[in-house]
Amino acid sequence: MRTEDVLAAIATGLWRWDNASGTVTLDGEAARLLGLPAEEVHLPEVAVRSRFHPVDWNEINGIVQLAVAEGTLAEALLRVMDEDGRVLRTVRSRSKPLENRTADGRTDYQLVGTLQEIAAPQPGTTAAHTAITGDWRRSREAFLLDAGRALAEARSTAEVLRVAASLSMPGFTPDGLAVFGVAGDRLSVIGHHGHNPGDEGPFTEMLLETDYPAAEVVRTGRALYLPSPEEYKRRFPAAWPLARRFARASWAFLPLIVAGRTMGAWMAAFKHPVSFSPDERSVLTTVARMLAQALQRAGVAESERELTTGLQRAMMPTLGPEIPGMTVAARYVPTGGGLQVGGDWYDMIPLPGGDRFALVIGDVQGHDVRAAGLMGQLRIAVRAYASEGHRPDAVLSRASRFLAGLTDSYEEDEEDEDVGPRFATCLYVECDPETGMLEVARAGHPDPVVRMTDGTVLMRPTAGGLPLGIVADTDYPTTRFTLEPGETMMLCTDGLIETGGHDLDTGWARLRAILETGTHESESLEKLADLLVSAVHGPSSHHTTGPLADRREDDIALVLLCREGPGCGCGAGLAHPARPVRRTMLTVAQAEPERIAGARQQVRQLLHDWADEDQVDSAVLMVSEMVTNVLMHTDGDALLVAEAAGEHGTRRLRVEVADGSDELPHKRHPGEMASSGRGVLLMEMLADRWGVDPRGEGKSIWFELHEQSKADPENLPDTP
Repeated sequence: MRTEDVLAAIATGLWRWDNASGTVTLDGEAARLLGLPAEEVHLPEVAVRSRFHPVDWNEINGIVQLAVAEGTLAEALLRVMDEDGRVLRTVRSRSKPLENRTADGRTDYQLVGTLQEIAAPQPGTTAAHTAITGDWRRSREAFLLDAGRALAEARSTAEVLRVAASLSMPGFTPDGLAVFGVAGDRLSVIGHHGHNPGDEGPFTEMLLETDYPAAEVVRTGRALYLPSPEEYKRRFPAAWPLARRFARASWAFLPLIVAGRTMGAWMAAFKHPVSFSPDERSVLTTVARMLAQALQRAGVAESERELTTGLQRAMMPTLGPEIPGMTVAARYVPTGGGLQVGGDWYDMIPLPGGDRFALVIGDVQGHDVRAAGLMGQLRIAVRAYASEGHRPDAVLSRASRFLAGLTDSYEEDEEDEDVGPRFATCLYVECDPETGMLEVARAGHPDPVVRMTDGTVLMRPTAGGLPLGIVADTDYPTTRFTLEPGETMMLCTDGLIETGGHDLDTGWARLRAILETGTHESESLEKLADLLVSAVHGPSSHHTTGPLADRREDDIALVLLCREGPGCGCGAGLAHPARPVRRTMLTVAQAEPERIAGARQQVRQLLHDWADEDQVDSAVLMVSEMVTNVLMHTDGDALLVAEAAGEHGTRRLRVEVADGSDELPHKRHPGEMASSGRGVLLMEMLADRWGVDPRGEGKSIWFELHEQSKADPENLPDTP
C-alpha cells in the first residue's frame, strides 16, 4: 500500500511550501481539508493563504523562523475558512523547514509536512463529547507521536518548555501550563505559558509541605485532576484564592518522574470544563512522562555545556594589550557533538624586549577531551618557549619534542586502549609592529593569507616542516615577508577551510571570495572576523555553543592581523591609495623545486583581475623559466619579487628574480628538440621591457608588462 493511501486512510494530507518560488503543493487529502477538490494541485502562495484565517497565517512566519533557528519541527493550528468567511474546520500543521542558502547570501526554505483535522470543542461544551469518537482516538495517536518527536529534539530546558507550550492536545488543549521543579525542600516554577510576567511570584520558593496541588503531587508521586472550581476549592481551600484570579475551569497536576524519582510537577489548566475521561488522562500522563524525560536530557546537556564552556574559555587566551600600528581579531568556534571541545587554539604572546609579539595558531589532532588537554599543555609550552626569547624555528622544534614526549606518556598510561600518538599542526609568526616584518615558521599548517589594500587576496607560501610530535627532532625553516600598511593577514585552522564538504582548494576559493567582498562590507577587523565565521556556519560569537555549534563538523580557530593604513578596515581609514601597489615576494630554495608551482600561482593570484589573460599566461611562463634557470644553472636560491602598480587598465607589472651567481644570461639558438635555452628568447618575445642588473653579489633578471585591453592591437607582440 502506498504511503499516500495510508495517510489518506487516517485523514492526513501532505503539503509542500516553497518559499523561494512562492508555490504550495497539496496532495488530494490536503486539498480536501482546505475545501478544494480532492486531487493533487500546485497553487500560488496567495491562493492557499486565502483559505486560512488571516490571524493564523500571520503567525506562521514566526513559528517557521523559530523552527529554522532551532532545527526543530514547526507546528501550528490553522482555521480553514470558506468563501463566505466561516470556519470550516481546524487543522494542525506539522512541517520540517528545509533551509537553503543562496549564492547571494539570502536564506530560502521549503516546508514539508502534514495537515490533519482536529476536533476542537465549541464554547459551552466539554471535551468529553469529542473524546468518544474514533476521529479523536486517531488524532490522539498522531498527537502523541508528534509530541514525542518534538520533545526528543529539544536541546535545552527553554526549548522543552516552548515545545510543551505549543502542544495542541486533541479536543482539550490547555490555555495555561506551568512546570514546577524541586530543589531541596522547596518547589519553584521553572517555566510557564499562558500567564502574565510576575504571575508566578506566589508559587516561587514554595515549601513542599504547602497545601497546594503541585506540592501534593510531588510528595505523593500521584496525579491530581480537578474538573471544576468547586472541586479545587474543596480539596485545596488555602490555595484556592491564588488560583481563582486566573478564571480557569479545570486543572490537571501530574508528577514528572524519571527513573523512579519525582523531579517536579506539570500543571495543565483549561478555560473550558474538562471531565478528564480515561482517554484524556492517558494522554496527559503520557505527555508528562515524555516531558520529564525531555527535561532530564536537557538538564544533563546544559550541565555538560556549562562545564565545557567554562573549560573552553579557561583554555582560550585573551588577546593582549593594544599594539601601536596594528590591530588583532580572533575567533574560536568548537566542534559540535559530545563535549564541544577540541584541539584548535590561538595565542598572542608578548616577546622579550617589548617591541615585538608572536601570533600562534594550531590544531591538535582529534575532537575530544584528550585533544583539548594536549592543546592546553602545548599552548602553555609554546608560550613558555617564546617568552624565553627563542626564534620561531627554535620554538617549534622545542614544541615538537615536548608533544612527542607527551604522546609517549599517554601511550604508556593507556597501553590497553587503542590510542595512537597525537600530532599537531602549528603556524608561528613573529611580528615587528614598527616595520611590519613577519618571520613565519610552519609545522604542517595551512599557509597564511594576505589581503592587500585594493582587496587582492594572496596565499603566501612559506617554508615548513612536519606537524609537531611526529618526529621529536625536526627542523622548521623560516620565511620572512613584510605586511605593508593597509594589508591584513589571516591565519586559520583547516576547520574554516574544509567545513561544508569543501576540500582545501574549493574551501580556499570560498574564503578568498569572502575576504575580497569583506574589503567593502566590513568596517572593522571584528566585523570581518564575524563575516568569515558566519559565512561558513551562520551567525556566531567569539565562543559559540548551542544548536548551531551542534552542527559543526570541525573546530575553527581564526586570527586576523591588520597593519593600519588605507584599506585595512581596522579603523585607520578605508580609502584606497591613488595608485595602489600590489607586491609579493617568494624564495624558492634549491632543495624545494616543487615551489616553482607556488611561484606561478602567486603571479596568477596577483594578476587575478588583469585585463588580458594572454599577458597573465606570458608572465607566468616567464617567471617559471626564470626561476627554473636559477635552480638549474646556479648553486643558490631564487628570490622572486613581483609588483603591479598603477590604475586598473593601465598598470605595470614588474617581476625580478635575484640569485647569488655573477654569470649573466646570454641568448641561445636551441634546436627543435632542445629542452632548455629559450629563456632570453621568451623575454624578448613576450616582455615589454626586460634586463639584467648586476649586484654586489649576484644579479637580478627582470621584465615588465604594461596592461592593455585585449582588443588593443598594441597588446600583440611584435613579429620578426
